[in-house]
Amino acid sequence: MNTNRTPNPPRGDGHAHGFLGERAELVSALLALTVYLTGLILELTGNGGPATLPLFVAAYVFGGFFTLREALLTVRRGRFQVDFLMLIAAAGAAAIGKWEEGAVLLVLFSLGHALEGYAMGRARRSIEALGELAPRSALVLRAATPVEVPVEELVVGDTVLVRPHTRVPADGFVASGTGSLDQSAITGESIPVDKQPVADRAAALADPAAVDAGSRVFAGTVNGAGALDVVVTRLARDNTLARVVRMVQEAEERTSPTQRFTDRFQKVFVPGVLALVAVLLGIGALTGEPFADTFYRAMAVLVAASPCALAIATPAAVLSAVGRAARGGVLVKGGAPLEEFGRLRTIAFDKTGTLTEGRPRLTEAEAADGVGPQELLRTALAVQRLSDHPLAQAVVRDAPALLGAAPARSAEPAAVNLRAVIGRGVTAELDGEEVHIGSLAYADSLAGPPVPAALRERTRQLAESGRTTMLVRRGERYLGTLGLMDAPRPDAADTVAELRGLGVTRMVMLSGDDQRVADEVGRAVGMDEVRGGLMPQDKVTEVARLRAAERTAMIGDGVNDAPAMAGATVGVAMGAAGSAVALETADIALMSDDLRRLPFITGLSRRAGRIIRQNLWLSLGIVAVLVPATVMGMGIGPAVLVHEGSTLIVVANALRLLRYPDVREARARR
Repeated sequence: MNTNRTPNPPRGDGHAHGFLGERAELVSALLALTVYLTGLILELTGNGGPATLPLFVAAYVFGGFFTLREALLTVRRGRFQVDFLMLIAAAGAAAIGKWEEGAVLLVLFSLGHALEGYAMGRARRSIEALGELAPRSALVLRAATPVEVPVEELVVGDTVLVRPHTRVPADGFVASGTGSLDQSAITGESIPVDKQPVADRAAALADPAAVDAGSRVFAGTVNGAGALDVVVTRLARDNTLARVVRMVQEAEERTSPTQRFTDRFQKVFVPGVLALVAVLLGIGALTGEPFADTFYRAMAVLVAASPCALAIATPAAVLSAVGRAARGGVLVKGGAPLEEFGRLRTIAFDKTGTLTEGRPRLTEAEAADGVGPQELLRTALAVQRLSDHPLAQAVVRDAPALLGAAPARSAEPAAVNLRAVIGRGVTAELDGEEVHIGSLAYADSLAGPPVPAALRERTRQLAESGRTTMLVRRGERYLGTLGLMDAPRPDAADTVAELRGLGVTRMVMLSGDDQRVADEVGRAVGMDEVRGGLMPQDKVTEVARLRAAERTAMIGDGVNDAPAMAGATVGVAMGAAGSAVALETADIALMSDDLRRLPFITGLSRRAGRIIRQNLWLSLGIVAVLVPATVMGMGIGPAVLVHEGSTLIVVANALRLLRYPDVREARARR
């Protein structure tokens, strides 16, 4: 992977990027400054004479070397950019004997260019540092013996040993050992995440995507105090960290709407500046002004009108924001989604797995009159242990907590002969009695006593509040009803409130669940609108309807919701670190399964938009002031000083995005 690749440089495609290139350009600029100041001091003290001209010529050489190289590259490609205009101005100053003026132009331009390159390199290195997180070697078991090999030689199925307080060398899952991993570099989670072994190594290796997040590990994360055996599931070139670094680098190539505007503007503006210079020369000739004076003023206008700050205004902000987002566990695929997300006021959420945890929970156990809740739960637990249905698994997982101190498994009653009634319920035998568990419609279809009126009413109330209900009947007695629900994430309501504080005015939940279930979740988390009973194609239609009114983001898992996300202004995927599909399909990917990343990227994108606008107004304002000033007589020296100063201000303003705070992360660390 070429981490020094820098597409779309702001001033000419030949800019010497990389740390060594930045240092060489800075050294050349400092040499130019040194010889220029030496010549200037000699001239001011009256000791110059013939010695000053060679010094100013040397300033031309050192100050113009990198500028000339870039200008030649861009001219060969049929483009005329800022470097070209500066060289014309410097050559013009030399042609009329103004070597000192031309030297100060190239010195200040090269110095500003070098400092700009160094600052932009700092933003790039914050991204490239991600690629250095993964170890270069790994301890892998070969014939039961640990052998250190380069990570590039690891293959799927290898078992690597991860020692305490070292970095994980590959994507995979924990086969043995327990511990806590710092995943902040990948997912942005501020606290370590506990990891435990998978139950079935062969099944996990056959379907790595199905491995629970509590067993999945990523290359570049930091192990805690425990030793882990990790089975590799992805090659080094395909692991999550490599994908993130590659996609963040590619994000530089994806220009934003503002960048496309400035590119089009420059294509018209630069030839326009040359035309203005020609007009000024013509006016001077008509008025009889000395040619040297006319030509000097024209060169000063050429310097003043060069849109250096405008060229760098958007790329600097986008690069800084994308780098900051990546360090915060969010992948932004370029300036376009960054700018669009910063402007939107409407967000559509998928329900299951986005606003909710994506799995049902047992929330109520309502015993019938004369029946204790212990008998209800124990009976349901004994039968549902035999089923692999998600609702049954929820009962098995959550019933012990409602029971309190549950007896040992061997002391619990054991059910046998489970039979499923598709879409309605299950039946089994428990201590010689037949047990039925299922919907109210299933209960009504059974022979024997009807559902008691009080229990029927309570079941109806639970259903209206968004619960999935299951009546439990043992023999001829109804023991009660169970209420299950895909509960909202604990932080969903707070996240929605934070988004409102950031300026999101309309939030809509889209769900395939029954409208009553969707309404209950929507009320709990604070949605403005709730659409239930939707098929995948219906979600696409809803997103299109919302987008017709205003910019709309769609938040989903990046797989099932991919069509709806593709139809939104910006598609955002959650939990993308574990899903290659989500990484590829989303415009913005929240690497962790953490809804709290959403306010972070919303605030960052809005701040980036403000900084881009500030930079544009500043750069255009400087040009608007300098051009008339140089027409009225301002010299080249002051013009280039203001010109380069504005460029550095624009870059420094953009670099503030690298320090954008994550409020929740700071709170968690405290």
